[in-house]
Amino acid sequence: MRLLADENVPYPSIRLLREAGYEVESMSELAPGAPDREVLRRAQTEGQVLITFDRDFGELVYHRGAPAPLAIVYLRFEPSDLEEPARFLIALFARDEIEWIGRFTVADRERIRQRPLLSVS
Repeated sequence: MRLLADENVPYPSIRLLREAGYEVESMSELAPGAPDREVLRRAQTEGQVLITFDRDFGELVYHRGAPAPLAIVYLRFEPSDLEEPARFLIALFARDEIEWIGRFTVADRERIRQRPLLSVS
């Protein structure tokens, strides 16, 4: 799975995901301060799953008509440490019963909610 980490995903988590074998690009490394629409466009163009702590991506895709990437995973919790998001995602991605592509996934420590994305290229 190819991932694009939004700027709010801590670097220690990006490093841990890479060490776990995920192909991860980071907006912090690629284009710090890039607008959310540019982040979406990059994820869509590159065929990546967007990982973020920013709920604004749902607003952009569902209410403002921004094109959707393959998938968006919105982490809705305050990390206890800088590697927790990676540990959480590694465990989440290991769950075979969850379909990621074409979904907007909201994940917190207690539950996971998904809805279809409006446009997936």
